Amino acid sequence: MSKRDELITKYAADLKDKCGVNADMDLLTKVTIGCGPSIYNADAATVSGSDESELATVKNNFLIKKLGLKDGDDLDKGIASVMDTYGKSNRNKYRAVVYYLLTKHFKKESAY
Repeated sequence: MSKRDELITKYAADLKDKCGVNADMDLLTKVTIGCGPSIYNADAATVSGSDESELATVKNNFLIKKLGLKDGDDLDKGIASVMDTYGKSNRNKYRAVVYYLLTKHFKKESAY
């Protein structure tokens, strides 16, 4: 099993255990691949739900550039909703899981 496959399995478990979501493994794999090498870097692999600059990066680089959404309050509300789903007390919010949840939230599976 490759390192990426191990991470995808870990992300699927995170979705199920912490978010109560049964992952679409095909989409989760595509989202994980889309994250690129950041998933192998301990700092870049996670998203800080309380760091405003980090959330702005998620909004600009993922929601606007990758998913092609228009900037607006609904993007901030979507991010807040995903952070609530993942659990504010959960310190390790994996980037691939956050991106997966955002993709599902905004119904932009077609981007992958």
